[in-house]
Amino acid sequence: MIHHSSLFSQLLTVFSRYEFSKLVRNRGADYCIKGFSNWSHFVSMLFCHLAQAKSLREICNGLKCCLGKLVHLGIDKAPSKSTLCYANEHRPWELYQDLFYKTLEKIRVYAPQRKRKFRFKNRLLSLDASIIELSLKMFPWADYNRTKGAVKLHMLLDHDGYLPIFALVTKGRYHEVNVAHGLNKNNSQPLLLPAQSIVVIDRGYTDYDLYYQWTQRNIWFVTRLRSNAKYQVVEEKHPDSLPANILADQVILFTGKKSKERCPAPMRRVVMLNGETGEQIEFLTNHFKFGPTTIASIYKDRWEIEIFFKALKQNLKIKTFIGTNFNAIQIQIWTALIAMLLIKFLQFKSSINWSLSNLVALLRWNLMSYRNLWLWLDAPFDTPPDNSMFEQTLLPFPDLDSIMEQNMKKAKKNF
Repeated sequence: MIHHSSLFSQLLTVFSRYEFSKLVRNRGADYCIKGFSNWSHFVSMLFCHLAQAKSLREICNGLKCCLGKLVHLGIDKAPSKSTLCYANEHRPWELYQDLFYKTLEKIRVYAPQRKRKFRFKNRLLSLDASIIELSLKMFPWADYNRTKGAVKLHMLLDHDGYLPIFALVTKGRYHEVNVAHGLNKNNSQPLLLPAQSIVVIDRGYTDYDLYYQWTQRNIWFVTRLRSNAKYQVVEEKHPDSLPANILADQVILFTGKKSKERCPAPMRRVVMLNGETGEQIEFLTNHFKFGPTTIASIYKDRWEIEIFFKALKQNLKIKTFIGTNFNAIQIQIWTALIAMLLIKFLQFKSSINWSLSNLVALLRWNLMSYRNLWLWLDAPFDTPPDNSMFEQTLLPFPDLDSIMEQNMKKAKKNF
């Protein structure tokens, strides 16, 4: 006797069907749909990532193989290739963006607090973008340069739990600085960059207007200083008072024609010597109280967002796409982000230290297995108990032979 549904079915219980229906109504995604519900569409795309299906055919055939198990997923039958393709091209991708933020609200409750790498209690965030290359022959609208196309995934990563709290998918030519400016003007969601938070960015976000805006709002940033930046040193700490690997700790003012006008506020320049390569690394920040080694360590922790991008591309279906228009790509990337939240949630709930790649692989192999998800998560290699054989209690039926004898005696007397 089976006491549990499939692991995939138990994963889907994270999503409230009632809240999902509200999101569908808010976006008008149920307009003129025929036989293929938005929930079935979402389950199909989530199956694409968790099962690592490579094409529309693999998604549809993979779901068809599950037959009786589809009922536990909340869908009646597997979609056809043409139906799934049409849904990806025409249904609003904003529905999955809303579902991502709704799921994030639930997952963040279980996220462990940031390990005490730093003594400060400020909120630490990393802002970066990753390019996803596309073929210009198949995606002519995604022109990035003469030889290839691309879309760009922009992300703001919270270092408490290393979860993405903001994401945006744009065409490859869209510059990262525009996204950073947009975070200052985003009023549709809670303030993503509150005062006293620390934002770590790379040199791709060099914009002196942005630096000055963040300084005026008491938002601290740490980045790399451009090699061609023009500045004058206003104040400098004596080299004898600095740690061994810190070469300089200075207060500077920009002297370039444009940089002076756009960012008149004083900045801090910290120069660190990389002991392994001998390279001098110049950091720029508007925070003057942290020690120079803390500034360098904060920038080093920015590597976590690069790890997140790498894990997303390696473990989920995000480097190749099953649709060719921008709407289909948006849906596939947003469902990949939702799948990543699910995997992070399993990591938070598990008592063993899962690596993300191992968890994705074992989950893919056991996706339709009838196991208790939480017991499997803590002991995936244990043999499940065999509950198929049970002793049937016999009902108290009388002896048929004795009944036959009594009936024969009665028949003889009557005869």
